[in-house]
Amino acid sequence: MIRISSFGLPAIALASLLTAACEGPPDGTRGNPPGTAVMRSIDREAGTNNSGAFPSQTDGTAANPTGTAAGRALDRAAGTNTSGAYPMQSDGMPGNPRGTVTSRALNNTRPAR
Repeated sequence: MIRISSFGLPAIALASLLTAACEGPPDGTRGNPPGTAVMRSIDREAGTNNSGAFPSQTDGTAANPTGTAAGRALDRAAGTNTSGAYPMQSDGMPGNPRGTVTSRALNNTRPAR
């Protein structure tokens, strides 16, 4: 004889309800965009596309240049290209001669051998 305790039956019912609640359309299908709700909300706020739900926010597109906003701001202020968004500010370009200000002042801009 199988005996189900009074505690076991509600637990089984709860487990089956939770299983049914977790079932839904696969990730990325109509009604369920890619990524989790938490990741999508982070993407919305940060302007990123880690969840895959916001392809227009992917790094390097026309709407979102390469690098982060902080990295691009640093590049603008320092005249560098660490973010990749300002290739004309790269070392050795016409607007940015090879070497650093200090090395140019010391006339030490020859490449290492």
